[in-house]
Amino acid sequence: MNKEKIIIRDQLIETYADVYTKEVLDALEIMAPFNREVKKLMDIRMQRRKERAQKAIRIDFLNPEARIPGSDIRVKDARAGNFEGAMVPADLQRQWIQGTGPGAKPNAPLENSIRNVAYALLSGADGWMFDGEDALGQVNTMSLDNQRNLKLAIQRSPVFLKVAESVAAQMNAWSQSFFGEEKISDWRSQLDFTTKIFRARGLHLDDRHIELTGGISFSASITDLTLYVTNNYRALMDAGSSVVLYLPKIQTAEEAALWNRLITALENHLGLPIGTVKVYVLVEQLEATFQLMEIRAVLGKHFVGYNTGRWDYINSVSDALSWDPDFINPNIESIGMTYGYMRNYEDRVRRAVNTPDANGNYALWQGGMEPNIPVGSEAGVRSSMEKALAGAAREQREGASGKWVAHWKMVHIVRPVWQRVGEPNQMGRNFPPLGYSPEDAAGLVLLEEAPRTIRGARNLLSVGLQYGNAFGQGMQAAALKPADFFGNEDVLYLMEDMATGEIRLSILWEWLHKKAIITESDAASGVTAGDVFTLELFEQLLVEEYDKLLKASSKDVHESSKTSTLPIARRILEVYVKESTKIPWFIDLLNINLNNFSQKEAEKRIHMYVKQLKETGQRITANLDFSA
Repeated sequence: MNKEKIIIRDQLIETYADVYTKEVLDALEIMAPFNREVKKLMDIRMQRRKERAQKAIRIDFLNPEARIPGSDIRVKDARAGNFEGAMVPADLQRQWIQGTGPGAKPNAPLENSIRNVAYALLSGADGWMFDGEDALGQVNTMSLDNQRNLKLAIQRSPVFLKVAESVAAQMNAWSQSFFGEEKISDWRSQLDFTTKIFRARGLHLDDRHIELTGGISFSASITDLTLYVTNNYRALMDAGSSVVLYLPKIQTAEEAALWNRLITALENHLGLPIGTVKVYVLVEQLEATFQLMEIRAVLGKHFVGYNTGRWDYINSVSDALSWDPDFINPNIESIGMTYGYMRNYEDRVRRAVNTPDANGNYALWQGGMEPNIPVGSEAGVRSSMEKALAGAAREQREGASGKWVAHWKMVHIVRPVWQRVGEPNQMGRNFPPLGYSPEDAAGLVLLEEAPRTIRGARNLLSVGLQYGNAFGQGMQAAALKPADFFGNEDVLYLMEDMATGEIRLSILWEWLHKKAIITESDAASGVTAGDVFTLELFEQLLVEEYDKLLKASSKDVHESSKTSTLPIARRILEVYVKESTKIPWFIDLLNINLNNFSQKEAEKRIHMYVKQLKETGQRITANLDFSA
């Protein structure tokens, strides 16, 4: 591969010299040629999506006799476990609870921003997935702040240790009030308890700070992989820790094979044995569930486990079947992990990780996200925590080796579910082998009867608007709830990230364009059970829910946002839901408006995106404000 010239915008190479070190810049130059492969696979992905919609084709299993694209492995060998996988390293053997969240805050000085990392590493979680993707804001230089903070924490810098000591005292004060005891006895030793994991951005995203010669946008996946591993592998390995990544939004084994080549190339460049970097894969896309063993096989010595989650996966199912007039999701609250297609998805994942590879190795299954936060009225917290524990107990019974929580306060509430059982993991549990029949395929898109209500539509709209607003403010993870429940302490805020925003708009799009039938009457909006969700109804509810946000206190909707990012969020939601050509990613429209507070400019950018998507089938993923 010929080397390509890396261009870093403005003076960031000097401002973030501790992130863009010479070693990192050398590695980026080596990795740059892979950018063409990423772009090619994303073009293939969009073409595949277009053809399925045009020809009304559902996703199906691969031909067992074929070779997996991008590899030398046959599909039938992958399914049979005839490949060399990875042994799960010691610090991943027990991952009862993994926390997740970003390692930086928007527009915050270092000592404030790095507190996020301190909360995580003092939480008592077995692992913490520091998010570079769905929960990390991308305004200004947040992605670089995230990398800097993680490097400082992993290297145990004085600034981090100072902050950690202060944070430990605060966390103990909360624990004393909630549990009746302190949870951190020795904050310094506690910092070594949690395995550090990093989630890179998906292949569908571009970095905001790097371009290649000629104004070619550069893969965020390559950027995140290169910066995190190159900056931290020595310190992690010197401390006896594994180098671990979460890989998101993979749709096919061909895309996973590209990830494998990326990781292998970086390991070779850094002089690391192949398989040094370990990866979990988030099963967030419907198509991936048709290729679980194939994905596992092509990642080979790097792969340690799958994670199942709710939000992104629902969105992917909705998007994959956007062409099908009969596939209409119910209220989002009805689509839990035991619902129709979700139940079958989870079952396939647990079967896949418990299929042994050629050396008898199994893989981990990490369960889904617990979005509740124990903040609210006594009754509200009690009710929500009961639901959280019931959900965790169900996943443990079903075979998960652990689950995620979205806030450090939840770690010691949920972790005892696995701690009481005492086994480090559930690898090797006996489940039936994976099937590849038409019935198996049908189960992955199985709808079950559930309500579609005006209350459900209001919840989708209100939180969708708030999320778009929070994104523009630099908070890609935010504690939100529908406006009708502002001030009601019995209804708790839930941690929402990019994935929850995506699915809310996707369901609204379905209801409008597929003429969803409302199942319950609603006197306030003049709707009778059996009525269709019309454009007029959508516009009426949008006006009403938006007005509630304008009248909300600054606690729920920052006053300054009501004349800046909130109206832009409204316009994005409106365009996304109304467009007959379904926009593939809500995040695209948000990303092209990052750091933009002009309604006029937002209109221009949204129009440009929609026009290009319709005329060429291409998304706009570059930073429109890039300045060399």
